[in-house]
Amino acid sequence: MLTYEPGDSFAHRLDPRSKLAVQISFAAAGLAHTTPVGLAVLGVVAGVSLRASNTSPRAALYALRYAIPFLVAAPVIEAVRLGAPWFDPAAAVAPALASIRVLLVFLVAAAYVRTTSIRESRAAIQRLVPGRVGVTLGIGVALVFRFLPLVRRDLLRVREAQAARLGENRRLDERLSLVAAGGLRRAFARADSLALALRARCFAWNPTLPVLRFSRRDVPALGLAFALLVSAFV
Repeated sequence: MLTYEPGDSFAHRLDPRSKLAVQISFAAAGLAHTTPVGLAVLGVVAGVSLRASNTSPRAALYALRYAIPFLVAAPVIEAVRLGAPWFDPAAAVAPALASIRVLLVFLVAAAYVRTTSIRESRAAIQRLVPGRVGVTLGIGVALVFRFLPLVRRDLLRVREAQAARLGENRRLDERLSLVAAGGLRRAFARADSLALALRARCFAWNPTLPVLRFSRRDVPALGLAFALLVSAFV
């Protein structure tokens, strides 16, 4: 799973609001441009995003390894027919383009996650969305980014414990039920510990967040976001 890593890349030095603008406009452009040419241009933008964040494409794809089989299977399933002709390649074109579009959006999101800390993401959301709604969204994003890696680690530990007890010799449905039950127990325990920790620290709605400032480095990112947004509606 990709996580934030401190660094000195171009994307690390950008304001998180600029990076959020690029993500949103890139997703909008991806929905608007569904042709091979449009996706090729968006692929170049995604590659530039990974390069600007010093994120390896291999590492980004490895982090998305669980989603990639579904993206590959969708065009195949769409093209399969129950009668002659048994496989229609033309029917797989549109789902394949949609899968590529989703993959490109994932890659741009991976560049954001690698270069933006949780506190910066929360501060950006609270600056963009005013009032208690923005605070709630910021808290939710912060908790999700902190909570998901722990839940994933707990699931891996449950699987390792099952393997150590020769759990791999059980039927698939038994293994899945044991891992799911163990993961749920640990997730609820994590949630209880989180609630206790928040109360112990006198959880506040308005903590001190990092100061965000736009700089000259944000001009290219904001220009790219504007161009992508315009292209989505033109």
